[in-house]
Amino acid sequence: MSRLPLFPLGTVLFPGALLPLHVFEERYRRLVRDLLVAPHEERAFGVVAIREGREVGADGVRALHAVGCVARLQRAEPYADGRFDVVTTGAQRFRLDALDGSRPYLQGEVTLLGEPDGPEVDRLAEQVERAWADYRDAIGSSDDEAADDARALSYLVAAGAVLDLGEKQRLLEAADTAARLRAELGLLRRETALLGLLPSLPAVDLTRVPASPN
Repeated sequence: MSRLPLFPLGTVLFPGALLPLHVFEERYRRLVRDLLVAPHEERAFGVVAIREGREVGADGVRALHAVGCVARLQRAEPYADGRFDVVTTGAQRFRLDALDGSRPYLQGEVTLLGEPDGPEVDRLAEQVERAWADYRDAIGSSDDEAADDARALSYLVAAGAVLDLGEKQRLLEAADTAARLRAELGLLRRETALLGLLPSLPAVDLTRVPASPN
C-alpha cells in the first residue's frame, strides 16, 4: 500500500495520457509546491474521478470512484499570483482504499494495480484497431497516433473516444487489457453507427478537450 496526494477531478485519467491542469485553488497550489521540492521521481499524485458532488472531505471516499490513475508531474509554470499551469502524464492505475484529510489537500492510501493481458488479447487488439480507425474516420479526425502494444491501444482508445465519465471510468477499472478492449469494441461500433445516422453532427468539435481546471 502507498500514500499519494490526491487531486479529485470530474474526468478520468488513463495511463499514458497527457493531462494539463490550471491550478488555482490554494490547496492544490500547495500540492504543486510540495511536489516541486520533492525529488523528481516522487513528483506524482493521484487523479481520481468524483462520483458525486463537488467537494470531497476526508470522510468522503464514497464520493470518489474506487480506481484512479497516478499522474506524474512533467512541467509546472508558475504565475506571479501563485497559480500554476501544469502538465502531467498518466502512469499506473491504483485502487483507493482510504482518505486522509490531515493536510490542506487530500491524501489517499492506495494499492497500485497490475496490468494483466487477459485472454485473446491480440485478436481483440486487431479488431479494436480497425474499429478505432472507422471511428476516427466518422468524426473526421486526422490524428494518426499509434500504440505499441495491446495495452497501450486500450488506453489510447479509452482516452481518445468521446464517451461519458461513467463509461470511461468502467474502462479504467477493467480487470485486464482484454476486458477493456472487448468493451471498447462494443462502444466504438455503437458510436460509429450513431455518427453514421447523424451526418450533420459537428463531431470534430467533440475531440477538442480543454485543459481541466481544478
